[in-house]
Amino acid sequence: MRRRRRHWKIGAVLAGLLMLPLAAAAFSRMPSIGTTAEFLFTETDEHPELTIPETLPWEESLFLSEGFGTEAALPALVPQTAAPSDPGPKPYPESWNLTGGKVVPTTYLPYTGERFFSLKKAGQVQNLSHISHEELLAESEKLPDFDIFTNGEPQVLIMHTHTTETFEPYEREAFDAGFNYRTTDPSLNMVMVGEAIAKELQQGGIGVIHDVTIHDYPSYTGSYERSRATVQAILAEHPSIKVVLDIHRDAISRDGTIAQPVIEIDGRKAAQVMIISGCDDGTLGMPDFRKNFRFAALLQQQMETDYPGLTRPILFDYRKYNQDLRTGSLLIEVGSHGNTLDQAAYAGELIGASLRRALLRLKP
Repeated sequence: MRRRRRHWKIGAVLAGLLMLPLAAAAFSRMPSIGTTAEFLFTETDEHPELTIPETLPWEESLFLSEGFGTEAALPALVPQTAAPSDPGPKPYPESWNLTGGKVVPTTYLPYTGERFFSLKKAGQVQNLSHISHEELLAESEKLPDFDIFTNGEPQVLIMHTHTTETFEPYEREAFDAGFNYRTTDPSLNMVMVGEAIAKELQQGGIGVIHDVTIHDYPSYTGSYERSRATVQAILAEHPSIKVVLDIHRDAISRDGTIAQPVIEIDGRKAAQVMIISGCDDGTLGMPDFRKNFRFAALLQQQMETDYPGLTRPILFDYRKYNQDLRTGSLLIEVGSHGNTLDQAAYAGELIGASLRRALLRLKP
């Protein structure tokens, strides 16, 4: 049932002594991170793209740094296409079995390595495309190709392809392996984060529609097709919308631990966030992807200027995620399943405040 709130508001590790120099070189390129190096897997639903870890153990980083191996040597990672178990009618279990492993607070600091580059003002990009850093940097200095008005018409659509994604209930050292981190309760899933963003936009007089349709329950498979239909219907009804934000949370885990990407801002802990801006190799039907990247760069620089450390690098990769529907379309990962509800909600406030400032710069 649709409910809509409106505010007018690698796979291979090479062995042998001959590889030791390459291993040492790759290790020196590792990102500087917090307490532990964790895998990052961005959930891809039924999309065929491989999920590529952002933070890699040194063996795998051999194949993802320029000058080592070829694209054919990329790890044979398996997309996470399996549907999660039924999130059920209740948001959380009545009791917790905290034997699943550790929750590790992790602050992701600026990255080094040939896949990363810094934007002019602040923030970074992880470039997994064949487009040069220089070309993307030049693109990032251009403003988006749309204007924002504060005339009462909606300018922004906030929605959720994986609406039921949720977080840890509070800070704790261990997690419950039986909890699937999904709930249909809108006060505890991504709707809660989207609402925090929407309120900040409303304070700036920017019209926003926050669509709270559940697209991933009872069936997880087909989530992106269903969310696409939702967005298309809203855009047809409200052609004034320039920006479409699909708000998710990430899932970062390895070896019996889950990461809690977190940064302290103004005395409170916020979940670190990551923008995903898709690009097209000619097969994805997204010819204007560079325009989306301009918006991603604008928002990334605004967030990182306002709240240093809030962002992880923009993930620029061959992914679509319905970003062909508007040139202001982005997917934003707000923390991971190891973050707490409070950390995610606070991150939503910060995203919304920076987004408001960035969009008001685009008033004609």
